Amino acid sequence: MSTTTSLRLLLSTPFNPSSSSSSTTSSFSSFHCKWIVPKKSSFSSKWAVASMKNPHNMDKGTTSREDPTGVFGSDEDSGTKIPSQAKSLVEGSSSVMVSEYKPIRDVDYIQELLAIQQQGPRSIGFFGTRNMGFMHQELIEILSYAMVITNNHIYTSGASGTNAAVIRGALRAEKPELLTVILPQSLKKQSPESQELLSKVKHVVEKPHNDHLPLLEASRLCNMDIISQVQQIICFAFHDSKLLMETCQEAKNLRKIVTLFYLD
Repeated sequence: MSTTTSLRLLLSTPFNPSSSSSSTTSSFSSFHCKWIVPKKSSFSSKWAVASMKNPHNMDKGTTSREDPTGVFGSDEDSGTKIPSQAKSLVEGSSSVMVSEYKPIRDVDYIQELLAIQQQGPRSIGFFGTRNMGFMHQELIEILSYAMVITNNHIYTSGASGTNAAVIRGALRAEKPELLTVILPQSLKKQSPESQELLSKVKHVVEKPHNDHLPLLEASRLCNMDIISQVQQIICFAFHDSKLLMETCQEAKNLRKIVTLFYLD
């Protein structure tokens, strides 16, 4: 029976719920099945083909297209691998891709900690370049003055620039017993300006036995003498100040606290 004939028969037959109409039911079922079956989609056919190629997808109910690792790849396939915490502990920091960190040496850390905890006065050596502007000299004067009024003993040399600024600041504090100037050579070897300033200092140590030495060598010996008498040094220098860099390094080797200020 065709679909058109079934439809006409359905419309012409009156509805009687008490009667049994098997022909009507069968006609309606035939009509219903004919019109509500969905059209086969391309995705269903593709899913069927993929399932036939890979039987495991048929069991899981998924296709290979739905597998995210097949498209993006897993963490194990990627080039960058982040180690676990246990692996980092076993293999060390080399397995972690981070920049190298250089920790502070224990000796330096302990010295800084002790310096912070120490409440009493200290002996401090001041070093610095001769070539220094007026504003830098004013700052050094203020620092030297503050160190002396807090009862710290200042050691420095007699050259111009940094040393002269340290001496002027210490003299302003009016505590002459807390300032000691150690010269690399005798007093007469100093410039007239330095001799005039040193005349106001109570404790001046001369080294006339070094008058025959070049000033650079005499200054190196003078710096070593100052380092041996202080607990901390404060230095103002340029990066190419060779003698001052050597002085700071020698102080570090002797386990002194070194505070270095660069002027460039």
